[in-house]
Amino acid sequence: MELIFGIILGLIILVLLVSVHELGHAIVARRNGVVVEEFGIGFPPRAWSRKLKNGVLFSLNWLPLGGFVKLQGEHDAANHKGDYGAATFWQKTKILLAGVFINWLTAAVILTILAITGLPKILPDQFAIASDTTVSTQPVEVTALTPGYPAEKAGLKAGDKILRFDGRAVPNTQSLIDQTKADRSKTVELIYSRDGIEATTKVTLRATDPTFGVGLGEQILTKSTWSAPIVGVATTGQFTWATLQGLGNLVANLVSGIALQLSPDQASRAAGSSDLKQVSASVAGPVGILGTIFPQAEKAGPTQLAFLTAIISLTLAVMNVLPIPALDGGRWFVMTLFRITRRPLTKIREEKIQTVGFMILIGLVLLVTIGDVTKLF
Repeated sequence: MELIFGIILGLIILVLLVSVHELGHAIVARRNGVVVEEFGIGFPPRAWSRKLKNGVLFSLNWLPLGGFVKLQGEHDAANHKGDYGAATFWQKTKILLAGVFINWLTAAVILTILAITGLPKILPDQFAIASDTTVSTQPVEVTALTPGYPAEKAGLKAGDKILRFDGRAVPNTQSLIDQTKADRSKTVELIYSRDGIEATTKVTLRATDPTFGVGLGEQILTKSTWSAPIVGVATTGQFTWATLQGLGNLVANLVSGIALQLSPDQASRAAGSSDLKQVSASVAGPVGILGTIFPQAEKAGPTQLAFLTAIISLTLAVMNVLPIPALDGGRWFVMTLFRITRRPLTKIREEKIQTVGFMILIGLVLLVTIGDVTKLF
């Protein structure tokens, strides 16, 4: 039931983030004289629709996979009044990048709120104003269990928070590791918290192998007051750069992996296989996000869920600004390229370019989805 709830919650958040993105396009388009014909949540077939007072058709659709906005004369060569194509280059630029800006702004707002309530410290040099920052460390949490090891035999479960071990506090993961080594072969008392309720269990540690048999995680939260908006915006900028670096590393690993796979040398083949596996392990698509990441974040609490929402919104912004056909950045790049070269971007030519880009994206999504399904099973 928790898994299903996490998936449904994740689906709602993803739809909202994409819909907010499309709403950005719609608002800026109307402000620049472009007619918005329809704003839809989800994708057709249509479940319900209503004509708004401003003339926009608002629709709810059966496929909960995001949202869309339909503009009049969407191709670049359209030239009638109210057409997207009839707008100036600067107006088109604002319309295309409005969704990116809204997603980035959404991430900044969420991170600003978290800066007040408790922002997870993920980056080693994460921005903070020392004079207005307090740091708190959450209890060490069990993230995974090894079958047959002391932790599992003691009845611990993933998500449990370890409070005391053999009468001593557990401020961080290293302290627990040190204590298990010091108490090898002993039976000690462990106090933990599960769903906010404290409980006690006995743990019998091995004599030769002091390994406790758990994956551990600790969360550091930073809180600010007057500097929260500054922290929110600056942190969003840091995560934007980190996301771009991650994409760059991902592409570099993929290219090097493919190159090594094509090499006749057996050692190179092995190295290439490792690179490709690394790429596969580091990428998550819709199935991975909905089936694994969102349920885990929902179980971890509202702070982690809000943080994940901010990161996904930021990722949508970064991905859409890339010069890939069929995405906002790609459409802007193609439009700009044809304008610089003074070549006409006809409707047929634009549709061919965007269709090829869309098919490539669909292919990548299918590959990532297959990887997600493989990981789940």
